[in-house]
Amino acid sequence: MTGRVWLITGCSAGFGRELAEAALAAGDRVMATARRPETLADLVETGGDRVRVARLDVTDTSSIDVAVAETVSAFGRIDVVVNNAGHGSVGAVEELDMADLRALMEVMFFGAVAVTKAVLPHLRRQGSGTIVQMSSMGGQLSMPGFGAYCAAKFALEGLSEALAAEVAPFGVRVLIVEPGAFRTEFGGHRMHRSEPIDAYQASAGATRAVVDQMDGTQPGDPAKAAQAILQVLDHADPPLRLALGDDAVDAVRAHHETLRADLDRWEKLSRATSL
Repeated sequence: MTGRVWLITGCSAGFGRELAEAALAAGDRVMATARRPETLADLVETGGDRVRVARLDVTDTSSIDVAVAETVSAFGRIDVVVNNAGHGSVGAVEELDMADLRALMEVMFFGAVAVTKAVLPHLRRQGSGTIVQMSSMGGQLSMPGFGAYCAAKFALEGLSEALAAEVAPFGVRVLIVEPGAFRTEFGGHRMHRSEPIDAYQASAGATRAVVDQMDGTQPGDPAKAAQAILQVLDHADPPLRLALGDDAVDAVRAHHETLRADLDRWEKLSRATSL
């Protein structure tokens, strides 16, 4: 059996499902995981002996370890790890329930770190592999109502940038994927909504209104996103960050220009604090 071996979290829908299907179509082998593996039965029918499924809850370390071990046992190696599991969240900072915020970080940040740590010994030993971190354009910029979601993505990107430098000597790569708005049920039942406070109607409330109407109408095609990720994995000189979608490219570029303008405007005062 030839082709890459993938371990993908959150395969029940969205980018995880599209990446699993794209990898199988490319002739690769896939360990598709979800909290409820029964939702992946159709992947088994499609992929035959090139696909396995496992229960993986990124907040449960034992399930991570079992899924990693089963992948190596079934396929002999791991070439691509995709940290995709997660969900959206909308609410102003004052509206956030702290327990909900901690739960979000457990899945979106700590869960991805746990999976990464579990696969790294295997990738280091074989001297190859790619860790794909499914972030968002919200991993580089934020907006009213998305503070919690973007905080998790900011944290993931900060950790992943350090990780990329740490594992490069072992032949292991890191790819941070930053999609814009894609048709992945983001905004639907996978979006957590904080209890609103009337005072934030004009800021976070406007974002909430957009979220409530966006599901299924987003411009991004997740199947095309999956193909773009596969194309980057095949490239000899891949980027650390890959923005996906017109909105992501435009928003990230505009944000970088704003940061540059502020840096230039205040450079004299900033440098005056040095000896």
